[in-house]
Amino acid sequence: MSETDPDTYALKSAAVETIAAPDLPYRPPMPRSYRPRIGVIGAGGIVASHLDAYRTAGWEVAAICNRTLARAEARAQDFYPQARVTDRYQEVLDDPAIDVVDITPHPEDRVPIIEAALKAGKHVLSQKPFVLDLADGERLVRLARDRGLKLAVNQNGRWAPHLAWMREAVRAGLIGEVQSVHVSIHWNHGWIAGTPFERIEDLILYDFGIHWFDFLSSVAGDRVESVYATSAMAAGQTAAVPLMAQALVRMVGGQASLVFDGGAAFGPRDTTYISGTKGSLMSDGPDLGSQQVTLFTAEGRAQPVPDGTWFNDGFRGAMGALLVAIEDGTEPANGAAENLRSLALSFAAIRSRRIGQEVRIGDCTRLEQD
Repeated sequence: MSETDPDTYALKSAAVETIAAPDLPYRPPMPRSYRPRIGVIGAGGIVASHLDAYRTAGWEVAAICNRTLARAEARAQDFYPQARVTDRYQEVLDDPAIDVVDITPHPEDRVPIIEAALKAGKHVLSQKPFVLDLADGERLVRLARDRGLKLAVNQNGRWAPHLAWMREAVRAGLIGEVQSVHVSIHWNHGWIAGTPFERIEDLILYDFGIHWFDFLSSVAGDRVESVYATSAMAAGQTAAVPLMAQALVRMVGGQASLVFDGGAAFGPRDTTYISGTKGSLMSDGPDLGSQQVTLFTAEGRAQPVPDGTWFNDGFRGAMGALLVAIEDGTEPANGAAENLRSLALSFAAIRSRRIGQEVRIGDCTRLEQD
């Protein structure tokens, strides 16, 4: 700051040149020719987005399973009328014509199904959050590797267009080394009242926040060191668990913060900011589907217009990344092994909230509940 020129102290910003946005590979990945028959196990509410995304991509869903057969029948009628329906998941796993299974039940029910699927020789896309205990996740990762199979996690937020474009900008080196990542989300998550989600004490830091913990992990990698988190009941909320939470994250050479105001009924806002040694990125808008992305560098300001929407392109991206990995013999971009790092961050945040202290990543290996 100049003592004679207070304008240099960020009291006003200098005009910057508008430049063309670089073309980045942010769109949902698609296999070149691999078209397996897919089995879907679990037909809950979110599965409609899975099936719609797969239908849009032109992938065949050959079987749909749900404990309540009528729900599987309804999903098939809406999206894949030719699919076989069943209330026994082992029937899906015993079908030699099915190569890939999308496993969607809640985490406590999911682990034995994933294990059975891998033992049956199926590639697996697991719903998020992946597991309740990192030891279970590590065991499943080893089992998949030992069997020569691919195991991925449906972290569909990675292919939300605005988040995907920013992640690819970071990976392309457009902003240099990441210094900070700040996410601030303000919208109403009160719809969980009266649903099974209301039984998850740390819903916001776990089932909801895992998307953004995973995003942070995808751009910061193993530089994340520790986290301090809190949660609170929002005034006037009707849901039984806290709808507000925040996390301060310590990184090697930087910092991050995640703020979730899940009780904000008016004026929704979703902002993500990433600073780097050579530039910065910002996304801002009233919701997940209406985001304006801006890239700032020494050359100027670029404002790309990413195609698509999180729902349902994110689900197409999660399955597409698995299919590409199977086709190419590579690790999925959303591989389970990497996802364990995101889970470790979420678990550490939950322990921090419980004990009121900063927690190092890796010191908490399972979901802890009050």
